[in-house]
Amino acid sequence: MDTNRISRRTKILTNHLRHDPPTSTTILQHNACLCYSPPELSESNLVTFDVREMRKLLDGHNLEERDWLFGLIIQSGLFNRREVDGRVFVSPDYNQSMEQQREMTMKRIAYLLDRGVFRGWLTGDGPQEELRKLALHEVIGMYDHSLAVKLGVHIFLWGGAVKFLGTKRHHDKWLRATENYDMKGCFAMSELGHGSNVRGIETITTYDPTTGEFVINTPCESAQKYWIGGAANHATHTIVFSQLNINGSNQGVHAFIAQIRDFDGNICPNIRIAECGHKIGLNGVDNGRIWFDNVRIPRENLLNSVADVSPSGEYLSAIKNTDQRFAAFLAPLTSGRVTIAVSSVYISKISLAIAIRYALTRRAFSIAPNGPEVLLLDYPSHQQRLLPLLAKIYAMSFASIELKMMYVNRTPESNKAIHIVSSAYKATFTWNNMRTLQECREACGGQGIKTENRIGQFKGEYDVHSTFEGDNNVLMQQISKALLAEYIACQTKNKPFKGLGLEHMNKSCPVIPSQLTSSTIQSSEFQIDLFHLRERDLLKRFAEEVSEHQSQGNSKESAFILSYQLAEDLGRAFSERAILKTFMEAESALPAGSLKDVLGLLRSLYALISVDEDAAFLRYGYLSTENASAVRKEVPKLCAELRPHALALVNSFGIPDAFLSPIAYNWIESNSWSTAQN
Repeated sequence: MDTNRISRRTKILTNHLRHDPPTSTTILQHNACLCYSPPELSESNLVTFDVREMRKLLDGHNLEERDWLFGLIIQSGLFNRREVDGRVFVSPDYNQSMEQQREMTMKRIAYLLDRGVFRGWLTGDGPQEELRKLALHEVIGMYDHSLAVKLGVHIFLWGGAVKFLGTKRHHDKWLRATENYDMKGCFAMSELGHGSNVRGIETITTYDPTTGEFVINTPCESAQKYWIGGAANHATHTIVFSQLNINGSNQGVHAFIAQIRDFDGNICPNIRIAECGHKIGLNGVDNGRIWFDNVRIPRENLLNSVADVSPSGEYLSAIKNTDQRFAAFLAPLTSGRVTIAVSSVYISKISLAIAIRYALTRRAFSIAPNGPEVLLLDYPSHQQRLLPLLAKIYAMSFASIELKMMYVNRTPESNKAIHIVSSAYKATFTWNNMRTLQECREACGGQGIKTENRIGQFKGEYDVHSTFEGDNNVLMQQISKALLAEYIACQTKNKPFKGLGLEHMNKSCPVIPSQLTSSTIQSSEFQIDLFHLRERDLLKRFAEEVSEHQSQGNSKESAFILSYQLAEDLGRAFSERAILKTFMEAESALPAGSLKDVLGLLRSLYALISVDEDAAFLRYGYLSTENASAVRKEVPKLCAELRPHALALVNSFGIPDAFLSPIAYNWIESNSWSTAQN
């Protein structure tokens, strides 16, 4: 054996066995234990504006009712109330089985029903009653997605279908009974073989004039009703969407009321119901599948505001155009898109409030030797992870208020615009919510994984939003299709654009300066000009590409499908322009002062991060590479300016402490040994 090797090994063993004290040079410096300090105590967190006034702007309506419902939920043990470090938190217990979660959902509905939460949700009239309903539903969704969806299916979908597609005989029989939960409704539209393509559903309904009954049938396995919320356990009745076949002629999709259980919970004859199973979220909702085996229902159960069938079997409708008739039957989905879009904004608010509060108290790494560790939100990289998302949520809050006002003040003339805007916002807001949840989860490190800290759990709960009430990609293509129709109509008839915010198309094309200064980049005039330029150019390009495909022998539908890339770019451009315009209108309505100043920073950050993230600005030449670089450099500057306001901006959301999570507060004590023993 090598003597040098023996010598080295002997030396190592000797050092292991010796007990000599280490020299001073090897002693590690002792670091004091970390202490939590509330961010409100830090001088670096400014409060330069009225937080209560900001909340009024962000919520927009019914603040007192919202706070009343927050209180009802926080004070009840039914909502899994627990205390951590002297602070109360409420959130569902996701350790419960699927069956237990469903049972708790129904108990919570009963609690809220007894306290008058649902008063007027279907029997009330006018915009104020609708705004109250929307506000309370938003609060419920902030607590538990399952609870909000279960109510949404019963009230907004089943109840909404009865209200909007039915007539007086249906209203008198069902609306108050639905509001009082005397029965439980569900909404059977989606099928195994057809989701977004409702026109293609396969359930068939015929009319038997000898008995005055409709006969509903599931002709094949792909026609089974699928993902029907409430069907698996609780619903007694359903709205069935089905092809209506009269005397051998298909009249298209219509809506019928069918009973699927008696009031003791027994499944009705000729109805088969099966479970959809465990899901990545929403396990407090009993999603089920339904088969109809020649189920007979009274003729009066056809929801007949759009079309009717006489006792003798004659088909009657004032709407002769089948496309318009089909669109009328889809009206209940509009309320669903509105509530989903707004819900996504509020969930993003919760996740940002948690992640930003955590980043204002959690430290990591020192910049200088033996210096203090740096707060996460003092790192420019961490600012750029969270603050642009904060700016987007401010922008989307104003847009969501506008959407709700459009909806509650709707008229037959405005329905088309509401459909387009609600589709755009539903897709944009839900996609943004999932991105926000992922970024906030990562920004909270390992703490973001814990269910009690909410953000990680939200990812599974809200992923389905991109599919609910229409696949997001399909909705975006519908928007572009509608914009194309407007463009062609205006070009063909040589008339100006009107509505959907397209009036800017009537003006001359904006000109972007060849060199951009910081003041120009942060001006609202430049930002809206740039968004207008993108939208009008993409609309023109889209129309030209579709036309080119048609000239090559493709049908209009095929040409549209082949132009999907431009369709997606245009849908995004329309949505982001509409959001920016709404933000600018909210900002301009304020008097000069600190509130307006901070909103100006947020508006600029929203606009510039949207530009930086969309390759279309470079791809189609709206910005030179130099100007695109100049825009990008403004983003960290704006983040740094907003950093002192971050705490006040999330506090302006008006979310009670109990609806956040332990890491939003004293995350050291909430993870202490003493807390673990309780």
